[in-house]
Amino acid sequence: MGQGNIAVHDRKRERYRCKICKRTFSAKRGTMFEGLRKPVELIVIVVTLLSYGCPIQAIVHAFGLDERTVASWRDRAGDHCQSVHQEKVEQGKIDLMHVQADEIRVKGCKMIAWMGLALMVSTRLWLGGVVQLSRDRSLADQLMLQVRRCAACLRPLLVITDGWSAYPGSIRRAFREKVKRTAGIGRACLQIWPELHIGTVIKRTQKKRVVQITRKMAFGLLEQAEQLLLRSQGGMVLNTAFIERLNGTFRQRLASLTRKSRHAARRLQTLEKGMYLIGCTYNFCFPHHELSKTKHVGSPCTPAMAAGLSDHVWSICELLSYRVAPPERTQPKKRGRPRLPSQLAKTVSNHPRVRLRKGVLCSTV
Repeated sequence: MGQGNIAVHDRKRERYRCKICKRTFSAKRGTMFEGLRKPVELIVIVVTLLSYGCPIQAIVHAFGLDERTVASWRDRAGDHCQSVHQEKVEQGKIDLMHVQADEIRVKGCKMIAWMGLALMVSTRLWLGGVVQLSRDRSLADQLMLQVRRCAACLRPLLVITDGWSAYPGSIRRAFREKVKRTAGIGRACLQIWPELHIGTVIKRTQKKRVVQITRKMAFGLLEQAEQLLLRSQGGMVLNTAFIERLNGTFRQRLASLTRKSRHAARRLQTLEKGMYLIGCTYNFCFPHHELSKTKHVGSPCTPAMAAGLSDHVWSICELLSYRVAPPERTQPKKRGRPRLPSQLAKTVSNHPRVRLRKGVLCSTV
């Protein structure tokens, strides 16, 4: 946009044409509403109900829609929110300072899945999530790589997790940079960020009650970690209270995450798209109660506003109408055998050409 390559193709149908690739597209290209014929107001109401945890069956009975239609809108909204999250949050410009990570055990239909989530404590910004069938090292690696894509490079950072042993190694692998220590030809080594600190909170339960909490540093210094805790207003000691509060928000607003339900998820794809829908609306559309208090901002404030990613509270319609730019166009590869230099020069033949015109042979030179 703004490069002079877009022209009007059809004003009545609101279609435009790109002068470079010669393709036409609608005015809704890059939004959630592209290709949909239902009224935009109805789609916005349905997505709003889904983002508040309303089951699909209730929406079907309330509006007389087909269940597959509502599920399709949910998946479309999830894909669009994932693109918005990647364009607005995962740009490597946020000074995270203090991050907490945890997992949610999801009981689906004939399956048990795990959903890993990460949160920036100072602004309550949701940084990303991963959904997998197994709680293994790859889940922690993918989650920490998402956090790395959000973080500004080489800034002081404290990451606090639970007692899962896969986290410290995944954090160290994600937050490291290439450093060339020797001059001349040679391979650069990977060095961990100098101001990276990893804290671990281990809770021991007995009869579903916490009886003991063990706090320790898995990497870094405790004194600097306490300074980051004070700067981010994340408490006086190492804790995972903020990410556990976010887990409760996700369980409340994503219908398939409720502990006892008759609408459990059957596919991982459904969980992932619902996760992005809830997380993106949580970041941009819903004012945070704690951030809106007088001691923080004093006015309705979303996590995206606190992080400097937005200057106002977005509506659901504004989120779904946000235009995500398509990827840069690459020239298609040339197929066939490459032409010889002698064939590149155009030669004019002196031999007459014969063509058929109205049933009569006509020679043209």
